[in-house]
Amino acid sequence: MTSLSRYRRQISLPDFGVVGQEALSRSHVAVIGAGGLGSPALLYLAGAGVGRVTVIDDDAVDLSNLHRQVIHLDAGVGQPKAGSAAAAMNALNPEITVTAVTGRLTSSNALELLGDADVVLDGADNFDTRHLASWACARLGIPHVWASILGHDAQLSVFHAGHGPIYEDIYREPPAPGVVPNCAQAGVLGPVVGVVGSAMALEAIKLLTGLGRPLTGRLGVFSGLDGTWEYVPVVGTQATLEQVLADGPVTSPALPPVPEITELPYAPLLIDVREPHEFAGTRIPGALNVPLGTVLEGDWVPPAPESGRDVVIYCAGGIRSARAVRALAERGVTGPVSLAGGIDAWLERQG
Repeated sequence: MTSLSRYRRQISLPDFGVVGQEALSRSHVAVIGAGGLGSPALLYLAGAGVGRVTVIDDDAVDLSNLHRQVIHLDAGVGQPKAGSAAAAMNALNPEITVTAVTGRLTSSNALELLGDADVVLDGADNFDTRHLASWACARLGIPHVWASILGHDAQLSVFHAGHGPIYEDIYREPPAPGVVPNCAQAGVLGPVVGVVGSAMALEAIKLLTGLGRPLTGRLGVFSGLDGTWEYVPVVGTQATLEQVLADGPVTSPALPPVPEITELPYAPLLIDVREPHEFAGTRIPGALNVPLGTVLEGDWVPPAPESGRDVVIYCAGGIRSARAVRALAERGVTGPVSLAGGIDAWLERQG
């Protein structure tokens, strides 16, 4: 039998066996994000024989993704990540059913998309989606495997309303946009997300088969540079759960829009608000490096530009530059604009 041959190395585990394999084949796992964390998790879920997997991602494969998002190929650059991931999973294991959802998880579709999942894996890269996933899983009573990466470090836990803590027991409110850097700002090594994404898949398999002890009530903290895991107890409260269910998904505080442009004007005064090590790696020619922290502390204001010369502030993706423009405007300095998409978008336009 093909299936037994495919899975015999895990079936041979005495505490897993045919019963565990059959449990996986009957299961449905929804995975939010086909990026760095989702890539290894999806491949291992497919390889293990999880019967149905739903992949939810609204982004497209980018060349800068490939060093860590190993489910995607160079030939897939520009393609929707959900479809690219589904193709790779079906190529690895044609016995499973993969549904690709090319779109963002929203408050209007979350309950429908996640409703019949047995486990949800949350590999999202933003706080609003993480809080939305937590709310939906709490409403539906579904175990919620969550992880996040920052630089060389990562966090991992399993949340399950009614059986342990939920995400809001650790992170009650999302920070303002741009306060916590993402991978584009802080950087990330591919193997770090590989380690943690694989651990997410393991937690899902444990939950689906009853194997071992899931990370419910514990926060795993991984240091890539030390190669160590530490575990912190997490206590859930009924009050937090009731508040989340009553209030609905928490969203980031709304901020006023900032003036931004998509194309550089002629001979602008360019201000790069990334960190010096980022500026040293690549920059827009002629730019000056003024890290965001310097701007926020009020230690710097743009020099008076030459007559008719635009002041354009940029960063990696447009988040930090927007914060800089907003901070300057709050101090009465108007005129500077943010480069939408930052240097990443500018480099793409250069071909």
